[in-house]
Amino acid sequence: MDQYFSKEGLDKLKEELKHRVEVLRPEIATRIKEAKELGDLSENAEYDAAKEAQATNEGKIEEIKSILENAVIIASTNGSGVVNVGSSVRVESKNGEQAFVIVGAAESDPNAGFISNESPLGNAFLGHKKGDTIEVKTPKGITKYKILEVK
Repeated sequence: MDQYFSKEGLDKLKEELKHRVEVLRPEIATRIKEAKELGDLSENAEYDAAKEAQATNEGKIEEIKSILENAVIIASTNGSGVVNVGSSVRVESKNGEQAFVIVGAAESDPNAGFISNESPLGNAFLGHKKGDTIEVKTPKGITKYKILEVK
């Protein structure tokens, strides 16, 4: 399944992969080597902790590689005025004005205004344009949003 990213978000993920492979992996390997040198592995907490860190890191490396295989960079909306993944949207509701950026699920951070295209709110905006009013079912009931601006 495709996972959508901004160029910056994809670069950040690539940096994390590089850090895990080039920095964390060797650090953990050194910890395992040093723990082995302490002797009996059956009762060696340092060795167990290092092996657990290694498994976690390797799992995360594989997860990131899998995400990168399915990554799609969000294309510019080219001023089409239609909400798509990558659009910045300014809306008005009973809660006042709010601004959102529609992003892929992996980059979502609702507290910072980055909402996933897969979320009910993000999905409801897709395909609409300035002036449209949409209704979104939220935990608190149905909320109407008027789209004021699409970038």
